[in-house]
Amino acid sequence: MAEKNNKVKYNLKNAHYALLTIAEDGEVSFGTPTPVPGSVSISLDANGEPENFYADGIAYYVINNNMGYEGDLELALIPESFRTEVLKEELDDKGVLIENAQVELESFALLFEFDGDQRHIRHVLYNCAASRPGIEGQTNEDTREVQTETLTIKATPLSNGFVKAKTGNTTDATVYNDWYKSVYMPTIAEAEEGDMA
Repeated sequence: MAEKNNKVKYNLKNAHYALLTIAEDGEVSFGTPTPVPGSVSISLDANGEPENFYADGIAYYVINNNMGYEGDLELALIPESFRTEVLKEELDDKGVLIENAQVELESFALLFEFDGDQRHIRHVLYNCAASRPGIEGQTNEDTREVQTETLTIKATPLSNGFVKAKTGNTTDATVYNDWYKSVYMPTIAEAEEGDMA
């Protein structure tokens, strides 16, 4: 049977986050992905441009300058779990969320997918930070308009250089089906073998 490849993508959905931990020895680990329902849009621009090194009167060498991605994730409503685990808002004993300027925000992996005409395209950005969302709203007029919330996301490389991964036309079925069970992380050996191919 001939392989069927996607021709188009559409419909952002299935956003998840997984807390990132980097041990003192540099070992990277992730928590179990947690759903972030209500994905509206994502717009992330590549951060960093190639730079030329000039010698002998020419561009002698091109320096790769991949600094990850930066942009916005728009949600219907930021879930309380994200606010407490990533943005480090604290629930007091009365169940009120408190924002404290003295806490450090957590890093996380961001997982999401797009529909395709043949198969969903699943993504993970490994090392993300989110800025606090603004406060915005307006009164109802003749019709009700849903007010969304936006997180500004900055995704930077891990120490091993990994920025992101996404499923392709020939992704292993188990990896594809388990995408939201745990954060997919290739081993260095697998990555090096892929570079040699």
